[in-house]
Amino acid sequence: MVVPLSGVSFGYIELSWFFFSLGLMFWVILLTLVMNRLIFHTPMPDRLVPTLVILIAPPALAFQDWMLLTGDQLTPLARMLYYSALAFAVVVAIQARAFTSLPFSLSWWALSFPVAALVVATLSFAEATGLAFFDGLGLLLLAVLLCIVSGLVVRAALALARNELCRAD
Repeated sequence: MVVPLSGVSFGYIELSWFFFSLGLMFWVILLTLVMNRLIFHTPMPDRLVPTLVILIAPPALAFQDWMLLTGDQLTPLARMLYYSALAFAVVVAIQARAFTSLPFSLSWWALSFPVAALVVATLSFAEATGLAFFDGLGLLLLAVLLCIVSGLVVRAALALARNELCRAD
């Protein structure tokens, strides 16, 4: 999903379509595996729970890819991809309180990239639709991202100072 973000601007259109197609296929597989794990198997260890936020990234990146590959055409598929990312973000936001009770580990850095991808997708969606609501949502998400990254830096620095960052289980 990341290749088309720069591949299109460098003129590698077919290569970008190739990687976009693979990314979509593997997103469906990843989503199926994760849902299977969450529903039918033992709960994830606490230190891995923050990695579930990564489910926001594929549809957010796919939206950006689609817009680049189609010349910023806001097609029904583009809307579906964006709203899928937004739906996963809502699920994560509902679980945010539970996340805060978990001990810090390096896996917490998994929050930064998906939220950043959603910020970019939201601001692009706002530009494509011309709707002020999505401008505001994009700015709100940007503020949330800045808080997340700032918090991660502080928590990582504290964990490093306490020699708690890279401990065996």
